[in-house]
Amino acid sequence: MVRVTFAGAARTVTGSCFLVDTPSGRIMVDCGLFQGSGDSDELNRAAFPFDPEGIDVLLLTHAHIDHSGMIPRLYRSGFKGRTLATHATVDLCSIMLADSGYIHESEAEWSNRKRRRAGRPPIEPLYTQRDAEKCISSFRGVDYGKTYEILKGVEVKFVDAGHILGSASIEITVSKGRKKVRLGFSGDVGNTDQPIIRDPVPIGACDHVLIESTYGDRDHEDREDRANRFAEIINETIRYGGNIVIPAFAVGRTQDVLYEVHRLQKEGLIPEFPIYIDSPLAISATEIFSRHPECFDREMSAISAEGESPFDFPGVTYTRSTEESVALNRVSGSMIISASGMANAGRIKHHLKHNLWRTESTILFVGFQAVGTLGRKLVDGARSVTLFGEEVVVDAKVEALPGFSAHADRNGLMRWLSQVKDLQRAFVVHGEESQCLAFAKLVEERLDVHADVPALLGTVQLGPDGAAEWIEKGEELADERIQSVAELLDAVEARARDARKVLSGLTGRKADSARLREIEVALRGALRALEDRSAV
Repeated sequence: MVRVTFAGAARTVTGSCFLVDTPSGRIMVDCGLFQGSGDSDELNRAAFPFDPEGIDVLLLTHAHIDHSGMIPRLYRSGFKGRTLATHATVDLCSIMLADSGYIHESEAEWSNRKRRRAGRPPIEPLYTQRDAEKCISSFRGVDYGKTYEILKGVEVKFVDAGHILGSASIEITVSKGRKKVRLGFSGDVGNTDQPIIRDPVPIGACDHVLIESTYGDRDHEDREDRANRFAEIINETIRYGGNIVIPAFAVGRTQDVLYEVHRLQKEGLIPEFPIYIDSPLAISATEIFSRHPECFDREMSAISAEGESPFDFPGVTYTRSTEESVALNRVSGSMIISASGMANAGRIKHHLKHNLWRTESTILFVGFQAVGTLGRKLVDGARSVTLFGEEVVVDAKVEALPGFSAHADRNGLMRWLSQVKDLQRAFVVHGEESQCLAFAKLVEERLDVHADVPALLGTVQLGPDGAAEWIEKGEELADERIQSVAELLDAVEARARDARKVLSGLTGRKADSARLREIEVALRGALRALEDRSAV
């Protein structure tokens, strides 16, 4: 009765794209960009594994590029239908997709200069800024909690996912005669008690649910513990005159970090110091936040009612121009928040080049880092990285606060899924393979619900009351696993080199047992991660 094809985010975090074939037409849920892994560019540039002209309507869970970033190319390739998203998501996409188009044009121009020198033919950008601006006219805003009939016998409802401004989980109900299939898409599920926006809302009764698993194998630290650690990092770095450099997504994470800094300063836990928001996209996104109070939680609504803004307080400077951004190369004792969140593109790469080698600075990651990204390499312990053709040694402290993540952790995901009534089957997506498998096992153990981990381009036939039959098993992203294991090997070797240096310094002296224990824990953790990712 209903077929679902997993055209992205299958055993990988990015590239969300799901096809839903119904008796009255074809629906797509999300159309995102693959990011991070070695074969991302190849996957993005490949012909769509479906006919874009055959899609009737696109449902978009939220504006993040790994969910929306291929929409301009979809329209350029022949899609003529509507894209339905919440009003806030439509507004955010109007700036984010245009920015993405600009990046694709810039990257193609840079690549073509090299290709011309090598006598190779030029490449076209994945899509242009104009393509992005043009497709927005086909977007339509929808309200949370309202039911819409999008095709004959097909109804959809968007509910608040609590992930970023405007994010949604989607319920799809397909009816034919007396038969009915109820299908849910979690989108990206947010944390409870996340600042600014409301908590996630569970979807209604569903037979089948596609559930994300970005953090499906771990739990975040307590919010207060995270806040205390954040304050410690800030105070220590400022005390030594270093910069706190934060790669952050322009939408959601940048605003969350500002909110937390504002709160910590009001409570007297950190001093006032210069804070630079060096991302034109984040600046525009912050302006959009102020236009959508319907998405705010009670605390943020109260702050707004008092005429206060956690995004604009003493010490905060928004830098739009290139000249203002370059001037930040000379600052000290400051916080620099810049995109992209995984440090793969944007102004953040320049700030890393000017701060990674500084022992007094701290590079602080506040979100998920996909395999293959610069951010992932740094979090995994790289001792040097290449930026703009130059090797840069990593002498700065590299810290990660995953509790800032806009993704629910293992317990949050389980809490959300456990509230879905009549659930018969879960399909675990949007996670690295190890996360997907771990969370699927947890779902089966705790909820007594069958959980599948689909492979890329797998297709499943769904019927009423949880009936499911696989039509096509799909393929695994082997290249991504190879790269993941290779990067972990590099990280393990780097930690081993550091450990040998410390141990050689302790020879003949009384050993520092605490330091030795720290080394042992780090090495064991790296080895466990390597075993997890290399296991078949």
